[in-house]
Amino acid sequence: MDETIEVVVVRVFTNESGRNGNELGIITSSEATAAREQDIANALGFSETVFVDGVNEGGRAATIRIFTPAKELPFAGHPSVGTAWWLSDRRTPVDVLREAAGDVEVEVDDDTAWVTARAEWTPTFEWHELASPEDVDALDPFAFTSGQHYAYAWIDEQAGSLRSRMFAPEMGIIEDEATGAAAIALTARLGRPLSILQGEGSQLATEPLGDGRIRVGGTTVYDRTIEATL
Repeated sequence: MDETIEVVVVRVFTNESGRNGNELGIITSSEATAAREQDIANALGFSETVFVDGVNEGGRAATIRIFTPAKELPFAGHPSVGTAWWLSDRRTPVDVLREAAGDVEVEVDDDTAWVTARAEWTPTFEWHELASPEDVDALDPFAFTSGQHYAYAWIDEQAGSLRSRMFAPEMGIIEDEATGAAAIALTARLGRPLSILQGEGSQLATEPLGDGRIRVGGTTVYDRTIEATL
């Protein structure tokens, strides 16, 4: 007999009006999903899908696993930010997300969520610094056939504002709308806070905290709930 699971979809790193943002599927782990996480993530097709294995309300911690359509990730930014916001919104706020890479610190204020992680937890990106935002806009996602590529150009270098896009065929992602892990890695690379306009119009903010720790945050909104048949 087919089994049905509930998938909550949120959009992470929206702009100020709540538009754009990267879709994230959130699933509460169960017997139905056990050992099927990768197949489910592939079928759903989101750039990342999170499985919430458990919430320790007394310890204000949640254990999560993150899957792209092609692989499991030890850490990812937009799933961490989106899950932190969702847990707070359903009145089970946490201070820590326990992920394969390590404990991710969490702060949520209304629709804005921040997570703190380390640059060494992020995937290896190939960096493409271009001359102008228009050059970033002109890139063809299908020109990237392997690896993980992050292209960016300064909008206002003095203000720390930049335009970016990310292409990750290795993860099964043609183009990622908003990439928190890359924002963390780029902040470590440049050594300064950043305001990032990515994809169709998603907004990310970062802040280096010292000791290799970097905060990334933005706005998350609820989008829809769907039922998936296994």
